[in-house]
Amino acid sequence: MNKYELTVVLNVKLEDEQRAAAIEKVKGYITRFGGTVTNVDEWGKKRLAYEIQKMHEAYYYFIQFESDSVCPNEVEAHIRIMEPVIRYLCVKAEA
Repeated sequence: MNKYELTVVLNVKLEDEQRAAAIEKVKGYITRFGGTVTNVDEWGKKRLAYEIQKMHEAYYYFIQFESDSVCPNEVEAHIRIMEPVIRYLCVKAEA
């Protein structure tokens, strides 16, 4: 099992319930493809480094999980088409 870190940037116009549902959906994708979520950090609303879709702020979430090497590709394929997700990045954590 490898350790991975996933950063998800969500649309600032979402309500609290919609953001929670989006993160639960991402966590569901991780568990569906054989991973286990170890930690979820909500970083809150942050200013973006550059404008994305005419927005200057977004909500940041940092998810740590363990899985085999196939899971991150499958999770990214599903996150890519999620409407509330502006940007995401999944990297393998160093040992």
